[in-house]
Amino acid sequence: MDLHHRRRLPRQGRTRAGLVRRTWQGKPLDTDEYVISADEKTSVQAHCHPTLAPGQARAMRVNHTYGRGGALAYLAAYDVRHAQIFGRTEPRTGIEPFMNLVTQVMTQEPYASAKRVFWIVDNGSSRRGKKATDRLSAAFPNAVMVHTPVHASWLNQVEIYFSVVQRKVVSPNDFTDLAQVRDRLRAFEDRYNATAQPFQWKFTTSDLDDLLARLDRHTADHHDQSSVAPAA
Repeated sequence: MDLHHRRRLPRQGRTRAGLVRRTWQGKPLDTDEYVISADEKTSVQAHCHPTLAPGQARAMRVNHTYGRGGALAYLAAYDVRHAQIFGRTEPRTGIEPFMNLVTQVMTQEPYASAKRVFWIVDNGSSRRGKKATDRLSAAFPNAVMVHTPVHASWLNQVEIYFSVVQRKVVSPNDFTDLAQVRDRLRAFEDRYNATAQPFQWKFTTSDLDDLLARLDRHTADHHDQSSVAPAA
């Protein structure tokens, strides 16, 4: 089954789908126009319960008694054409953390000098309504906020990235503290940006398996290269 459920989209949703295919209001986007898919993953927690890796004739063991090490929010912006992720961690979600993410992206090239940068977002409290749209355009006049329809956040491609983060970073949750959470998320962003390809609109579970395999191969290759001793 497709990760993006098959269903007939409302007109508002078809407009957002068109952006992913690089059209806006029936016209192709120019080369200096970009589409960013952004959202947040709330309450990424640090649970102190080290996991025993699998060994010969032994399955992985997880200690279900743990100590709480706090939680943080992970915000991410995904360039749907270039398959590049921009992430940051914040103590909590809200207007200021979201605008911090926007600033992180919009103050660097090619977005700073782009003709338009479309931000596809859901209707979360920090991004809801005309106030959020006006706030974005006031801070960055070339930024255009585009909301997904209510109950249709699956239109936002960054959700696929978050599903990968859940599998490859957050699970199993055996962080010792929040600093380790931040470090692992940053390291994963580097791995992802080195291997990822743009999502196709009909992104299937087979596509997800292929993406996870590419990430694993990149990790193994990087480990092998770092293990080779330098020549004397």
